[in-house]
Amino acid sequence: MAVVSAGPRSGPAPGAHFFCTAGRGLEPFLMREVRERLAATQVEYISGKVFFTTCSDLNMLKQLKSAERLFLLIKKQLPFPVSSVSKGKIFNELQRLINDDPESWLNAISIWKNLLELDAKKEKLSHKNANPLKRKVGEDDITAKKLKTEQIQDIQETKECQLEKQIEEKILEQGNFITEGEKFQELQNDVTEAVDTRNQTNLTFRVSCRCSGAIAKTITAQEVGRVIGITLMKQFGWKADLRNPNLEIFIHLSDIYSVLGIPVFRVPLACRAYIKTAGLRSTIAWAMASLAEIKAGAVVLDPMCGLGTILLEAAKEWPDVYYVGADVSDSQLSGAYDNLRAAGLEDKIELLKVSVTELPLPSESIDIIISDIPFGKKFKLGKDIKRTLQEMERVLRVGGTIVLLLSEDHHKHLKGGEARSGPLNSLGGHTEEPGGEECLTPAEKAAVSELVPSSFTAGNQECLDGMPPLGSLVPVDCYRVSLGKTDALISKYKKAYSPGR
Repeated sequence: MAVVSAGPRSGPAPGAHFFCTAGRGLEPFLMREVRERLAATQVEYISGKVFFTTCSDLNMLKQLKSAERLFLLIKKQLPFPVSSVSKGKIFNELQRLINDDPESWLNAISIWKNLLELDAKKEKLSHKNANPLKRKVGEDDITAKKLKTEQIQDIQETKECQLEKQIEEKILEQGNFITEGEKFQELQNDVTEAVDTRNQTNLTFRVSCRCSGAIAKTITAQEVGRVIGITLMKQFGWKADLRNPNLEIFIHLSDIYSVLGIPVFRVPLACRAYIKTAGLRSTIAWAMASLAEIKAGAVVLDPMCGLGTILLEAAKEWPDVYYVGADVSDSQLSGAYDNLRAAGLEDKIELLKVSVTELPLPSESIDIIISDIPFGKKFKLGKDIKRTLQEMERVLRVGGTIVLLLSEDHHKHLKGGEARSGPLNSLGGHTEEPGGEECLTPAEKAAVSELVPSSFTAGNQECLDGMPPLGSLVPVDCYRVSLGKTDALISKYKKAYSPGR
């Protein structure tokens, strides 16, 4: 995505408002992460999204691991009423999202430009420090050229400041809203005029839309995008560019909310540059590792590592740890080796070709086990899941932690009952930080419960109630997460005692 240059600013606006999309069930992990990593405030969630305020720069925002995408928030409000309302009325309300409060749009654009500018300056400074200029004969000529370049830049910045001022001064007063009797074709007829009268600006944009719930039965995402796009052109003089815009506007209309934002990064945060071949979703892998409470000096094992995604995520976040991955598949281990080399972690993670039921490790030699237990038609563990866990139990030290990703079928075999099916429940808005209640001491339960919204507590407790102890492994926590077409359970256990003693 191309970048629009901005005039000089003093720094990022204090407390910029953002939101991240997250896989269903990962909201508590993301809420916890933005608090701890970004010192975020005003943290809220709705199903699939987490909203927060932070002063962090782009370099810090890039570090988020449990988020899918990051957006700068323009506006969030209650959903549009769609019952007994004509399409023209809905189009009118869409226009008002822009025309009633143009200042919020200009503020968001200013913050967005400032973030990009500061990030570019830091990157330029980093390259300069890494490659200091060597003094040579003719240094005076170099200095003169540098001064001339700076003068040109100052002139350019002045022009850009004037251009921004012109944009603000030429904002139109609220345009004519679409009434119920007007046709959508009238909006389309305004496109040419909007372009011709505002072509002095250099900001190009495109609109990405998503409609869900009742409103999706009334209007399409394409219609929403067209209305929003034309209104932006008329209000601010921006030009539409679907291929390489400076700016993307995202809008999601649902039964719970209407939210508009600017994607901060073109590539989703969940697409890790250091993972060559993707296996388990990186956000799920990171969430599992974060739940394991990894400490420096620990020995961490993934006995069914596959392509090594969990180990990669853990090693990137907690590097001072000894990691071991095991698998019986040559192809999976080959892919894991490729991933380790691509991530520069081949010295951090040791890979073994062994069966999970016959680990060549001493009893009680591992501090933490994290693993995605394979499932589906290709993998049919069935009742062998208990045998697999018995071997994990053997090599885990007393007090150690196991975090597993279990399918509904695995869960059924472990608890000896029927698997629960169905999608995750939608969540309403809350401001408290969610997290799983740990089945440890009553004091610890009470401390954690103060931070847990009732919706998450009820869901996690229901999941936890269905987790029986597995020998010396005591269930501690459980999260139901979405893998797309199916759900799975992130289940955490603690080893309470040494079997046979």
